[in-house]
Amino acid sequence: MFDIRLKELRSEKDILQKDVAKYLNITTSAYGFYEQGKRVPDIEIINKLADFFNVSTDYLLGKSDIKEPAEKILERNKENEYTIALHNNNGYDEELPEEARKEIDNFIEYVRQKYGKKE
Repeated sequence: MFDIRLKELRSEKDILQKDVAKYLNITTSAYGFYEQGKRVPDIEIINKLADFFNVSTDYLLGKSDIKEPAEKILERNKENEYTIALHNNNGYDEELPEEARKEIDNFIEYVRQKYGKKE
């Protein structure tokens, strides 16, 4: 499964084996062996590959079908918590005047733009 996913990820990025090998600081043939299933990289290389392709190590190793690294999922969930807290149905929103709710929405958009999070 590792070799198949590695090939797919590289193909999706439309890059050559030599480009990935250069990033990993290994030979192109060594990287080619990973894609052919002839060798299994050590954990350091697996971590670098996960970072390079922006996927989880579990996805690379075939233990999960979720590509996204856990850190990104947690970050997104944290963002969702803020949104839910601001838009929940327990009456909090209803207590605020419309102008205050718009100001909150504007502030959220400002923070997203400032830190690269756009709707």
